[in-house]
Amino acid sequence: MSDMPDGEVVEETDDYVHVRFRDPDEFDTIRTPDWAENAAGDVAEGAEVRTGKLKDEDDWLVESVLIPAGTDRDEAESEAEEIVEKIES
Repeated sequence: MSDMPDGEVVEETDDYVHVRFRDPDEFDTIRTPDWAENAAGDVAEGAEVRTGKLKDEDDWLVESVLIPAGTDRDEAESEAEEIVEKIES
């Protein structure tokens, strides 16, 4: 099992429950890649994953996961953690 951080910040918007795993300021670039969306969709349909390239490094890590609105906050955080574990394992 990877040393996965817990979701630190959970924000609800009109469209998503946004579960942030890492500070966006840690990254030079943040993207929402199609391959990650496909992996996320296996856990929560319509979920999106934002990945970031660490400053001065070549590593890309999950910055946050967006779970569709209408999902219970605790369930969204659990699904987001499952998605990150799946991607980073």
